[in-house]
Amino acid sequence: MGSTKSVTDANFVNDVLQADTPVLVDFWAEWCAPCRKVEPLLEEIANEMGDKVRIVKLNIDENPETARAYRVMSVPTLTVFKGGEPVQSVAGARPKGDLVKLIEAAF
Repeated sequence: MGSTKSVTDANFVNDVLQADTPVLVDFWAEWCAPCRKVEPLLEEIANEMGDKVRIVKLNIDENPETARAYRVMSVPTLTVFKGGEPVQSVAGARPKGDLVKLIEAAF
């Protein structure tokens, strides 16, 4: 499996909230330099963790409803959802090890 997928306001409930595995949502924007730093790390993690977790990206400029619903005030904001609920969240670019710990805390 692996690799990240884009989600939108329209498919967020189905792809994130109703997922049967933990989902890390990367709330990001095109203009965000730290978001570009995190992106390759998330791809690596997605490939390494395989089916244990899904990693998805939500562009906050194109999908403002979901970003507003989860009070995303800065990007990148990385939130782990499990069982339809947000369980862990961090704002700002983080090293790969911190991102893995964030995800593993949801298991």
